[in-house]
Amino acid sequence: MDTTVPPQEAHQPSFHGDGTMLFGITLVNLLLSIVTLGIYYFWGKTRVRAYTHSQMEFDGDRFAYHGTGMELLLAAIKVILLIFIGGGAVALYQTRNPGIVPALASAVVISAFLLLLTPIAIVGSRRYRLSRASWRGIRFSFEGRAREFARIFIPGALLSFLTLGLYYPFFHNTMWHYLITRTYFGSQPFAYDGRGIDQFGRYLLALLLTIPTLGIYWFWYSAWRHRYYWNHTSWGDTRLRSTIYGGPWFRLWVVNILLAAFTLGLAVPWIVVRNIRFLCNHVAVLGPLDVSVIRQQAAPAPATGEAIADFLGLDIFGLVPS
Repeated sequence: MDTTVPPQEAHQPSFHGDGTMLFGITLVNLLLSIVTLGIYYFWGKTRVRAYTHSQMEFDGDRFAYHGTGMELLLAAIKVILLIFIGGGAVALYQTRNPGIVPALASAVVISAFLLLLTPIAIVGSRRYRLSRASWRGIRFSFEGRAREFARIFIPGALLSFLTLGLYYPFFHNTMWHYLITRTYFGSQPFAYDGRGIDQFGRYLLALLLTIPTLGIYWFWYSAWRHRYYWNHTSWGDTRLRSTIYGGPWFRLWVVNILLAAFTLGLAVPWIVVRNIRFLCNHVAVLGPLDVSVIRQQAAPAPATGEAIADFLGLDIFGLVPS
């Protein structure tokens, strides 16, 4: 009797984008942003996302992006007004109460406010971005709530600080679990079964090797964590798989840094294309891909969280998993 286990069906995304085309879009965005005193920035951001989504193909069909520049502009105006009012209140308090103690109190209030604002931004931004993306006409969505995520983020951030970073892999894994398990494609949720304890040993090794390797070993840890997260994520009867390893990941980023440095940033569009294509070449979905049972489940998602994340620079620090 043949007991051979049949290989799992693999579905791999591909990216057809071109750095030259993206450079042209970026250049036009920059010029129009200058002419409009920055207002066109929001339309330019949307154009870049629309282009990168449209060039991503999976199982024979392209993704689509449905966001608009106007909704980003209106959300940014709301956030600017909020910051202006809050900043004005703090400035007025310090003016009426000069001295070191009021200044320290203001600093504590601002720090607490930013700490509270960060989980709101992460949840809001993820909800907005996923709600504007679709594949085969079916939207993605995120059903997490800022209040729930804040109960994870704030204690986790404080514990990571108090333990000098030792709690961080548990904290990050808990965040990832929440963000993934509340992500949907249509009516089908994603699942995640990873554990923080599995990551602690690798994380501790990375800490110990930071000085001997001049920080280079963190590329290997980052690649391992990427594989771990993907390999413990599933969607229905399928599982995700990553084949990213430290060597290729390190070479990708070394070349990216050199390209950015020697072109004074002009090569950023090509770097974006390189990164997306690299990820597509090293990730796959294993198992039967049956979307016939998936129902549309689009939920309204305002752009306010996206605007807050933009203001806080969470993309720069990699704090908005997507």
